[in-house]
Amino acid sequence: MPTYDNSASVDEVRRSRAPWTTYSARLALTFAAVAAVTVIISLLLFAIVWEQRFHNYSEEQLQSFANITAETLSQRYELTGGWSEMTTRALPDISALSNGATIMVVDSAGLVRYDDYLELTGQPRDPVSSVSKAKSAAVVVGNQQVATVYVESLQEEYLSPSDINLRADSYRVLLATGVIAIMLAIVTGIVFARTLVNPFRHISSVADLVRRGNLTARTGMVGNDELSHLGQSVDEMIASIEQNAVYERQLTSDLAHELRTPLMAMQATIEAMIDGVLPADQTRLDTLNSEVIRLGRLVEAQLHLARLEQGKAVMHLENLDLSQLIQGLVESHEMLAEETKLKLVFSGDPAALVYGDADLLRQATNNLISNAERYTPPGGTIQVSVRRETRVARIVVADTGIGISEDDLSRVFLRFFRADEGRDRESGGLGVGLAVVKEIAEQHHGWVGVESELGKGSTFTIYIPLLSARKSKQKRRSKN
Repeated sequence: MPTYDNSASVDEVRRSRAPWTTYSARLALTFAAVAAVTVIISLLLFAIVWEQRFHNYSEEQLQSFANITAETLSQRYELTGGWSEMTTRALPDISALSNGATIMVVDSAGLVRYDDYLELTGQPRDPVSSVSKAKSAAVVVGNQQVATVYVESLQEEYLSPSDINLRADSYRVLLATGVIAIMLAIVTGIVFARTLVNPFRHISSVADLVRRGNLTARTGMVGNDELSHLGQSVDEMIASIEQNAVYERQLTSDLAHELRTPLMAMQATIEAMIDGVLPADQTRLDTLNSEVIRLGRLVEAQLHLARLEQGKAVMHLENLDLSQLIQGLVESHEMLAEETKLKLVFSGDPAALVYGDADLLRQATNNLISNAERYTPPGGTIQVSVRRETRVARIVVADTGIGISEDDLSRVFLRFFRADEGRDRESGGLGVGLAVVKEIAEQHHGWVGVESELGKGSTFTIYIPLLSARKSKQKRRSKN
């Protein structure tokens, strides 16, 4: 029997257990790692795209500078009427404003008219290399190209100081944004971890209380999210366990009561016979023997029911004609029905084919018929029928007996329950027959129902899946 330790509350159990900081830290670090990877990838993509855009911009600016230089030189050439010192006088001023670009002018004859590379770098220019890397623009005068301007940047990229600052600032902003994103990810991870872990800790604490025997513990979680559904499922499971524990205690109490009363009567009778108060005649010995037999039947019925509930009962499953099976059982009850002046009627359906254990189905039906015979007064009628429905077969046992009150209908399948305690004992009932019926029906993947009205009779119905429905279900499972 379970013991209940109500001294510990959910909060006390939670405090007694190690905090889940490791899980919270791992989750926070996971968020931070994801954010860091995202930032790194963003930086790489940004750098590739941004650098390409700046490179294109640099090329465009250098080409624009070459075009402006060629345009200026063509105007000077046209004013001076040819090549002279006056023609190239403006080029040093243009070069000074070029942000580190060199200018070389080569006329149509291949002569270098201007070159500031040596002046700016202190080294002679390699004409072939310079021409290949430089941007060029034609100097056209009167539809005739008189020279070509070559502009080459002395830096890797032809950018102004403001452009360089803009690029540096954009990287700094992106890096700062990445750091902020990582910090926010860590904070979010910690908050999310606490939000996620706390319900699990609460459920775990409740489960620990249940393990200690406190079946009154509940999570009390409500809501439509998955964690709330988990908590509600745990509460339902604990409620079921608690109900089973109550049922177990009640069962032990009922079984002790069932055994104590006849044992005390037998002990009193035997002591009286030993003391000579009562004679040890055949009548009293027969009475004692009948009580011993009844107690043996009670114990055997309990063992049989326990084996059924635990799935340890050996079942010999086969294809059965339910109508033929039940008809033979009804015929075996006809003699007893005649002796008690009861009318026993049977009707069957040959299409009611099921897959089950013949002995167990006979036992379940026999228990219902025996109950009907026990509680139906002389002159009454017991109707037994087998019917086929869409997916199930029905075994119906209806009587015109004393009936069952509405308050008792929900308890008729409990062990040792008797709506009429005195009468059932006199007739030899054990109080477990209907519990056996319920368990046998469930072992066949079916169920049992009851309808009754005091003074008018009761109708018990066993539902068993049809053979065709069972095969169809197995076929669907095999496909899946």
